[in-house]
Amino acid sequence: MDIKNFANLWINSWNSHNLEDILSHYADDIEITTPMIKTFTSGEDTLKGKEAVREYWGRALEKVPDLHFELYDVTYGINSVALYYQSIMNKKAIEVMFFNDEGKVKRMHAFYTD
Repeated sequence: MDIKNFANLWINSWNSHNLEDILSHYADDIEITTPMIKTFTSGEDTLKGKEAVREYWGRALEKVPDLHFELYDVTYGINSVALYYQSIMNKKAIEVMFFNDEGKVKRMHAFYTD
């Protein structure tokens, strides 16, 4: 996998605000863990399944219409990448993503600065 290409495609998907394009990077059984979930829902810190993630990200995109990410760096591990980027609310973020055999993200953990 070309991790720099993946990182650029991922950033461009988010910056396009096209939810279907964003979701195209993720497996149907995606599991995401991020403190941002509580910012946009009254739920837990983890969501499971593409439909739950679709609902959450759809709300987030509505609430942050000027969302724009800027990629700083990308690192990789075994079947995984970590993206370091400028996120929303003036926060810097690191997202660690783990891929399934089809190259789709199956699990993601996000970390933010204050």
